[in-house]
Amino acid sequence: MTKIEVRTAAPDDLPGIAAVALANGQGEEWAGADPAYMRHLLAHGTVVVGVSGGTVIGFGATRELAMGPGPVSMLCDLFVDLGAHGGGCGRAMLAELWAAPGRRMTFSSLHSNALPLYAGFGVDAWWPLLYLHGPVGALAAPAGWRAAPAVPAEVARMELAWTGADRADDHLAWTRRPGGAGLLAWHGREVMAAATVGGAGGEYGVTHLAVAPSADAAAAVLVVLASLEGETARVCLPGPHPAVRALLAAGWRLEEFDLFMATDPGLLDPRRTVPSPALA
Repeated sequence: MTKIEVRTAAPDDLPGIAAVALANGQGEEWAGADPAYMRHLLAHGTVVVGVSGGTVIGFGATRELAMGPGPVSMLCDLFVDLGAHGGGCGRAMLAELWAAPGRRMTFSSLHSNALPLYAGFGVDAWWPLLYLHGPVGALAAPAGWRAAPAVPAEVARMELAWTGADRADDHLAWTRRPGGAGLLAWHGREVMAAATVGGAGGEYGVTHLAVAPSADAAAAVLVVLASLEGETARVCLPGPHPAVRALLAAGWRLEEFDLFMATDPGLLDPRRTVPSPALA
């Protein structure tokens, strides 16, 4: 078997990364085949490639998130070319990305190799992340709630105040996506949620949403979704989130789901979190 080399990725590796992503069905916007997404990870995360015979056969990426008492390593991506599955490339890349001990998390696909690999690096499966899609017109803002446009810096400032996490770089990048925009959700005279929306085609919807500690988490999701332009939208919600039932009752449907895996289930609150699957 040809030796696998794992090294830090560089901008020149983007075509090889895109080829691996496309081979794994990751051709949508804001995924491995999208140069804007990968450049964001190169600038603000850690990206490695697995190389065999001079060819990129895999890539992986992590992003450090400031959450609670210390940083959390979020595994954003880990993909290997289909012809190299089972050759140890994924494990070698993850051993490089998660070489240091600490708090870790990821949203695992349902691929049969994914969960056993991640579990071997100290994370357990806790709940499903549901990809929900449906008609915007079937939703109405709850009484007393409204949504208004906001610049990325304002959205990030609210999230920082509520959570202590500085996501300014992420919110700026998310608003540069097709249809990208920031929104604040108000209940009366108080801001209760801050969101960034966007995405191409069927990916359009809520990218990431943070809520105030005292906010009604379900109402915050519904008012943001009800304010979106277009006929349909998408949102990713933890299975236990209180907005899930309301969306299903309004005719929204489940497209697919991933598994939240983490060293500690408390890293994300499934009844209040509205994460980006790629960057949480």
